[in-house]
Amino acid sequence: MKPMKRASKSATANARPRAATTDHRVTRGSGNVFADLGLPHPEERLAKAQLAHAIARVIAQRGLTQRAAAALMGIDQPKVSHVLRGQLADFSTERLVSFLTGLGRDVEIVVKTAPRSRKQGRIRVVAA
Repeated sequence: MKPMKRASKSATANARPRAATTDHRVTRGSGNVFADLGLPHPEERLAKAQLAHAIARVIAQRGLTQRAAAALMGIDQPKVSHVLRGQLADFSTERLVSFLTGLGRDVEIVVKTAPRSRKQGRIRVVAA
């Protein structure tokens, strides 16, 4: 038997994609996926997710292991793993903020009047 020939790289690179047969609709989100999904307490969930993301960034920037990060944060390594994987139900916003300060980050909370266009205030995390 003859060995099969492989398609040349140029032949596979120039292959045309097949036309889609289904209609896909796109809906613009509100900016809060938790609200878009109808989950309870979406503002708090988003703030906690943003704080967890900031924690993950600090750990990565400093090249810390989960064990080293845990020591700085005052928790055990499995809890660091939970935070990094977004399993945040057991952590309050205040506790996540304390983790950031343990990792050497200043956290500033600013309270200001909401614009008239919104009936209610919002919680927002801005990482610098």
